[in-house]
Amino acid sequence: MSSKIAAIDVTQPSEEQFNQLGVFDWSIWEQEISEFPWTYDETETCYFLAGEVVVTPDGGEPVMMGQGDLVTFPAGMSCTWKINRAVKKHYKFG
Repeated sequence: MSSKIAAIDVTQPSEEQFNQLGVFDWSIWEQEISEFPWTYDETETCYFLAGEVVVTPDGGEPVMMGQGDLVTFPAGMSCTWKINRAVKKHYKFG
């Protein structure tokens, strides 16, 4: 049996998507240039206001994301975050 985890989804959202999701009502997280491991206990959706990040899922390919990207990280994914430019993002779990 495969234990493959769903891929990271990176999109450029439309104004309609923003309104439907209520992105600007979500909490904000900020982080300076750094590198650290992370595991998602539940699905996270976030919208990058600033920054540049490379997220590499354990055993997977690096995914670049940053300002203007709407990103969904799947529950159960372990990865390494490498922040190349300070990050500011709206985020929501679940």
